[in-house]
Amino acid sequence: MIKKNSAFMKPLTPSTDLAKIVGAKPLPRTEVVKKLWAYIKKNKLQDTKNKRNINADENLKVIFGKKMVNMFEMTKLVSKHLN
Repeated sequence: MIKKNSAFMKPLTPSTDLAKIVGAKPLPRTEVVKKLWAYIKKNKLQDTKNKRNINADENLKVIFGKKMVNMFEMTKLVSKHLN
C-alpha cells in the first residue's frame, strides 16, 4: 500500500493576494495548483506559442512578481504565498 505524503496534503492558508484566485480557506498544495490552472485556463492566460508559459494578469502579477512565468517556476512562486 502506498502511503500519501502527509506534508504534501496538509492544508495551507493562502495569502490575501492568492486568496483572490483560490479562495481564503486552507487547501492542500495540490488543490491550490489545480485551482490556479483552472483560473489560468478560464482567463486564457497560457501563452499561445509556448503552452508552458503563463502570462500573468493583474491578480497573478502580484503573486509571481513578473509578467510571465513558466509552469515549473509557478509552483515555487506560489509556495511563498502559502502558510
